[in-house]
Amino acid sequence: MRLVMRVRPLKALKMTLWSTALLMAAGCSGKAAAPAAPPPREVQVLTLTPSEVRDTGEYLGSLLSRQNITVLPQVAGYVRRIHVKPGQKVEAGAPILEVDSRTETAALDSAQAQQSSAHVSRELARTTLARTEALYKEGLASAQELEQGRAQVEAAEAAARSAAAQVAQRQVQLQFHAVRAPFAGTVGDVLVRIGDFVGATTQLTTLAQADVLEVSVALPSERARALKPDTVLEVLDSQGKVVLTSPLFFVAPQADPRTQLVEVKAAFQNTVGLRPSELVRARIVYAKRDALQIPALAVVRLSGQPFAMVVQDKEGKTVVERRPIVLGSLGDLSYVIEGGLKQGDRVAVSSLQALRDGMAVKVKSPDAAPAAGSGAATAGSR
Repeated sequence: MRLVMRVRPLKALKMTLWSTALLMAAGCSGKAAAPAAPPPREVQVLTLTPSEVRDTGEYLGSLLSRQNITVLPQVAGYVRRIHVKPGQKVEAGAPILEVDSRTETAALDSAQAQQSSAHVSRELARTTLARTEALYKEGLASAQELEQGRAQVEAAEAAARSAAAQVAQRQVQLQFHAVRAPFAGTVGDVLVRIGDFVGATTQLTTLAQADVLEVSVALPSERARALKPDTVLEVLDSQGKVVLTSPLFFVAPQADPRTQLVEVKAAFQNTVGLRPSELVRARIVYAKRDALQIPALAVVRLSGQPFAMVVQDKEGKTVVERRPIVLGSLGDLSYVIEGGLKQGDRVAVSSLQALRDGMAVKVKSPDAAPAAGSGAATAGSR
């Protein structure tokens, strides 16, 4: 009895272990359940539509003032008074500087005295002639005396005219001692001081009128041939923003023989505080057309070939297709599309690094991405 009791528990233990092993083997040999597919990635898309593209070229322009002179004295002498300060704005005719005029003033006084003497001599000659004519009528004066009287009157009148001319000359000469502004403008640096001796070639200061400025640009000859009468020139600030716009009014009839560049000019009202002789960024708009554009950040490059991730609906789901494209000029953060895409195509503009050809996606917000920009200026060749 005892032997039977011991064998049965041993057999039960073996059966339990065998059953557990079979279960474990069955579990190891069975296939695991497939994991759930990830949800489609959300992407932003841009629907391509034609927008204005400009063929432009950017150059370095020089600002010129239509009225910009160096002020020189017309007489020699010592500087007696200075009426202006550097940077001061003056009106036309305003005094700038005075040259010592005491010598010229004395000469004018002498000329005026001679004029008075000539007037007295002329009146005396006229009175004498009238008296001689009366005596001649009564036979008390000869014809010779009458002729002499008339000659004396003519000589006195000539002397009076000469004296008047001398006075006028001295007055004009005296005015030259006061140097005045020929037009309204801004005074430059005053180069002389009180007491300095100046002559006709001494530079006193400069005077510039900056209300209307011209911008001069030198273009390559082949680009100058493409200019039209309504070609627009834009002045840009340091950030590339357009601050002034004006059509060209001058295209040089010949190229510079040394540089083979053609000078063009445009004039504009200076409303932004630019200064003559300043160098500025200038952009010339050669032509305009409508074309498709794609943001530069939406272009994927593989081995140098540009691609666009085009979003399409296929077999009831939305997928992306990697499509090779041909790019044109780069403008304001966008490329002109020359081939590979057409109007109405939807292009992914987000999560580009995570997208693969044929991958399922979900459109997050159509056309919510930054557009290529209507009127973006493409960079033309210089």
